[in-house]
Parts: sequence; structure tokens; C-alpha cells
Amino acid sequence: MKITFIVPELNLSGGLRVVSIYAHNLTDRGHEVVIVSPQKVRQTIKQKIKSLLSWVCGKRDITKDLTYFENVNFGVCQVAGSGPITAADIPDADVVIATWWETAEWVNNFPLSKGHKVYFIQHHETHDWLPIERVERTYQMPLHKITIARWLVELLEKKYNAADVSLVPNSVELNKFFAEKRGKQNRPTIGFLFSEVSFKGVGVALDVIEKVRMQFHELRVIGFGSHKPEKIILPDYVELHVRPEQNEISKLYAQCDVWLCCSLSEGFGLTVLEAMACRTPVVSTKCGGPEDIITDGKNGYLCDVNDIDALTRAVLKLFDFNEVDWLKFSNAAYKHAHRYTWDDAATLFESDLINAVTSEKRNLAQEQVNS
Repeated sequence: MKITFIVPELNLSGGLRVVSIYAHNLTDRGHEVVIVSPQKVRQTIKQKIKSLLSWVCGKRDITKDLTYFENVNFGVCQVAGSGPITAADIPDADVVIATWWETAEWVNNFPLSKGHKVYFIQHHETHDWLPIERVERTYQMPLHKITIARWLVELLEKKYNAADVSLVPNSVELNKFFAEKRGKQNRPTIGFLFSEVSFKGVGVALDVIEKVRMQFHELRVIGFGSHKPEKIILPDYVELHVRPEQNEISKLYAQCDVWLCCSLSEGFGLTVLEAMACRTPVVSTKCGGPEDIITDGKNGYLCDVNDIDALTRAVLKLFDFNEVDWLKFSNAAYKHAHRYTWDDAATLFESDLINAVTSEKRNLAQEQVNS
């Protein structure tokens, strides 16, 4: 098949990382894949000045990056301008896949020659900084929908009356996220993803960590993220790793006794699964995606969103485990992460695309017969 992914931009987001993984896997399976994006996003005068100052100071905007799309086995096309992408910008294909609410608006207007229309949904993007009514309308568009977690399937079916929704969970790159069997750290260690995006719940995570430090004064705290703090003031005891290399991230996970996720909402929660692949039990809020990953009391713990006391108790419980009990959780986390691979996910994704295209062709043929 000829498959076109439409993305809003090329950056280091987890969602685009997933898109790049599927593009690679589908290409390996003999499909002709191209990713199309606008070349750049329009900047305000303030943003342009900030960007210029960043370059003058020897820095760059690390949220915009081609890392996932360099030296790849699939096509990458950046269309001049900031969008929208039009039918004239993309090749004819069997399938065209929107990957973000705005790209769904574009794809919805494409002619049939551009391919069967699919909407790959990795989150419920009704954030307060987005035009929520427009976002919600995209979930009601007559596009075949593929999503990554059960909560998103249920939401699309119940709230938006979507009848054509498929579930294809994410996996983890097991060749990159791996750790040898180990025991607890000599110094109790907790890790978390640092992000200043509000729904990531870093403020809650820091409150939990501070309460845990009251019991474990020698607590080591590891965080990593794509940028340095701009709004959130991190305590001096947090070891923040900014944009670490992929092989370094697995080492960070493997240095932790507990991985902490305090998000208000997660489409999937890749860091949760990555930590588990590195044998680290996870304490997470019941924020969506992690509820498909964590079996409460087996490979981690699930707590209500914003419940600082419950999250603290769960972390303390894992820290208080003896070596044998902690290893049970560690081994269970590792086994869960390894039971389903990206190859398995790509098989489901590919089958769903083939079925969608076949069904559309069958329907079109029937319409021609009836006419």
C-alpha cells in the first residue's frame, strides 16, 4: 500500500516518535510510506525575538527537531509554509492518516484519490490552550479512527458516538529500553518525567517526593525532560537530565526503585512502559493510558488523580519492601513490558489499515452496482 501520514510539525514529542516507529515498521513490510508536514509554524514577533535571543545565547529550541525523521527508510516531505496541508501537497495513496486534530481537519477535505481517511488518535486533545470546539468536531468526522488505549476507545464511542474505532496499543523499543535483573538501590531512588505542560502533573509529583523525603532523608531524585525549567522551580536535590540520549534514558530508569507518574491525563504513558521495561515498578495516577499498563499491586500502584497522600503511601510501600517483594514487582513490570512488541503493534496497525481500505473499496463497488 501507499501510506501518507500527515503531521503538524517535526518535533521530539512522544506522539511523533510513535508515528516514526510505525512508518519504519510499515516500510519494512513492503509498504511505501511518506510523512508530510508543514515546514514551519508561524511565529509571533515575541516568539521570533525569543528564538533570536536563544541562538545568540548559543541555545536552540529543542522541541523542534528532526531526530525521529533523519536517516530513515521512509519518505519525509516538509511542505513550504506553515500549513494547512492541501491535497495538492501530497501524493495519491491508498491510505492518508491524520495524527493531530488540525491535521484531521485537513484530511477530512481531501479527495478519495489521496487515500482512505484514517485518524490516529493518541490523546483527547481538549486542552485549554486549544480551540476545544474545533478539536471535538474532529472526533465526530467520518474518518476511520485508530487509538492507543481503552479509555480513548470508550470516550470516542460514548461521547462522540464514533462507531469506527480500533484499538492498537503502543509498545516500547525493547532494544533501547532494557536493564539487567537487579535488586533495590543502595540509596532509595525515585524518578519522574519533567515537563511544564500542565496536565503532566509535575507539581503533584514534587509534592509527593517532598513527603517521601520526610521518611527517606537520603532519597535520590532523578528527572529527565526535553528542556530546562522555565516556570517550575526545581529543588536542588533533583538531578535533572535535559534531553538525554536514548541509551542514557534506559540507564536512568534502571537507577530507580520507583518511577512516578502524576499526570492528570495520559493518552498512553510511554514513560510508564519504558520504566517497566527497565525493571522499575511504577506508581501512577489513574489518568488514562497507565491504567492499561499497570496491574495494581502486581507491577506497580494506581492512585486517584491529585491524591498526594495516596501516591505518597504507594511510593513508601515500594521503598519499604524487602528485596524479595521488590523483585517480584520488578520482574512483573519487566514481563508485562515484554509481552507485546512494536512488531505486534505494527501487525495490528497494518491489518487495520488493510481492512479499512478493503471495506471502503467493497462499499464503493456496491454503490456502483446499486446505481
